[in-house]
Amino acid sequence: MKNQHILFTAPGVAELLDKDMPVLADDAVLVKTERTSISAGTERANLTGDRVTFHGAPKPFPRQCGYSASGIVAAVGKNVTSVKVGDRVACSWTMHAAYFTVPEYRVYRLDDRIDFGSGALAHIATFPLAAVRKCAPELGESALVMGLGVLGLIAVQLLRIAGTAPIIAIDPVEKKREQALRLGADYALNPFEEGFAARVKELTGGGVNVAIEVTGKGAGLDQTLDCMKRFGRVALLGCTRDSNFTIDYYGKVHGPGISLLGAHTNARPKQESFHGWWTDRDDALAILRLIELGRLDLGQLIEEVYPPTAAPEVFGRLATASYFPVTQFDWSTSV
Repeated sequence: MKNQHILFTAPGVAELLDKDMPVLADDAVLVKTERTSISAGTERANLTGDRVTFHGAPKPFPRQCGYSASGIVAAVGKNVTSVKVGDRVACSWTMHAAYFTVPEYRVYRLDDRIDFGSGALAHIATFPLAAVRKCAPELGESALVMGLGVLGLIAVQLLRIAGTAPIIAIDPVEKKREQALRLGADYALNPFEEGFAARVKELTGGGVNVAIEVTGKGAGLDQTLDCMKRFGRVALLGCTRDSNFTIDYYGKVHGPGISLLGAHTNARPKQESFHGWWTDRDDALAILRLIELGRLDLGQLIEEVYPPTAAPEVFGRLATASYFPVTQFDWSTSV
């Protein structure tokens, strides 16, 4: 039996190819995939070859893609106790494939109230959750999200759950701003409009307390810093693959006492969570609890769903598009 995978076989090229079925280890789970989510920023970088390394060297092609999925347990290793065959699950650090294996600790049983589409976004949602935790927002503090891809849109929802007010969502794309308002932002602004920073300070009474910077670009951080209140905290969630960072650190960071917080998802504890710093497993379980209780809705983020056979066209658009919708692959009919 062969296993379909989406692979980046060369810069800008995605193909659906057959590979051998994975071997099941004693502490692992074999999952038949239902949905996988595209994380546009990470996967665009892998697809185009933009500053992606493996053990310090450029990562070679072909490249496996995808890392957030949901599905049904097809088999379990002899040491696995938390899930059984037939369970509906969400999984972390997976791949775009019809079947995959993952260690048991990266598998989370899905409550019947959670659909596969939402489950396939649970792992991705842990990224902005970690960023929000590191900023430690307090009830009533103002917040800003710079960049409204999937991570930024989830950050808007999490900041609302955390009780920040007002929440200001920032993106040059009008459709993204409209979506952020539907998800709970109080205001949505275009960063290229004249007087942008002054408008943010007007809306917040002097500047924002907490900011989640998701663009990963120097210009995005620079504009974010223009909007901050004294002693504000900025989480650097977006991957900074663009090395063009010209920032007036003395005037915009040192002087006003701004905290810049590294918020890459790997910058977290591996074994035990503590205040402000949770493991990815504990954050995934927290995301699922919020969905179960009706406080977080990831399903409404999904804009487009395709069969895996559409991968070449879908990733072709991702490589060049200025706007890319929140997209998933539906593997339910795959062999």
